[in-house]
Amino acid sequence: MHVKKGDKVKVITGKDKGKEGVILAAFPKQDRVLVEGVNIVKKHNKPSQLNPQGGIVSQEAAIHVSNVMLIDPKSGEPTRVGYKIEDGKKVRVAKKSGVVID
Repeated sequence: MHVKKGDKVKVITGKDKGKEGVILAAFPKQDRVLVEGVNIVKKHNKPSQLNPQGGIVSQEAAIHVSNVMLIDPKSGEPTRVGYKIEDGKKVRVAKKSGVVID
């Protein structure tokens, strides 16, 4: 995946197009990411021992990783991600500015 937890991303398509947020969790096997403040859904909770009242809770749902682009640390614009070998390690590189991300 071209993004990982803690990266700042911009949503490029879907109902939340244009929103920016930080990745809270990444699910590589499903090709999905959880972005802060994006794809908010209502979850209905049954009354339980911990929450006797129950109720409706708003929370983020995962979106497909192809719908987000990494924010370039130098320019602050969305950029594609490339890879380069530096000192025997594979590092991510912003295509717009050439800055090493990791």
